[in-house]
Amino acid sequence: MKLELPAGDFRAYLFDCDGTIVDSMPLHYVAWKKALGEWNCPFEEELFYAWGGRPVTEIISSLNQMHGLAMPVDGVAKRKEDLYFELEDQLKAIPEVIEHIEAKHGHIPLAVVSGSRRKSVVHSLSALGLLDKFDVLVCAEDYSRGKPAPDCFLTAAARLGVEPGDCLVFEDTAMGIDAATAAGMASVRVPSPLERV
Repeated sequence: MKLELPAGDFRAYLFDCDGTIVDSMPLHYVAWKKALGEWNCPFEEELFYAWGGRPVTEIISSLNQMHGLAMPVDGVAKRKEDLYFELEDQLKAIPEVIEHIEAKHGHIPLAVVSGSRRKSVVHSLSALGLLDKFDVLVCAEDYSRGKPAPDCFLTAAARLGVEPGDCLVFEDTAMGIDAATAAGMASVRVPSPLERV
């Protein structure tokens, strides 16, 4: 797998975390299945990937509506996060993305822009020894409207002091690509594990 970058002289790179830097989506799915299984709530793998980029609480609320359940949103979100942290020693990075991080680190500012909570992002990046590569982390707590709204990417550009049009976004979900486009940024799509097989 080779990532084709769009032409341009970009002054900052913005990276989604899960499924982009960190090949964590399969582990997140295991954690989701366990947490939701305790409530007999189904969650198909295709739907999980289709909903990639949505905040955890929004996923639980949507599943409650779909299946007529009353799962406690915050409780299930915490349970899912705890189960994910237990799997952390199995975390791997996506080599083709790490290549770009290594190549640009120290040359242009780099940010992580994620729909996950800060605790989860810091955990993942620390586990892979990547946390010090990034100038800014923008996580779920830092904005109110999640992807596909452009807020998260615009927040990152503002914190880095770079114009949105000078940023290149690395994303694995359609929702993330839509958010980058809405922010006026060029983007690169990282294929999901289902596509990489």
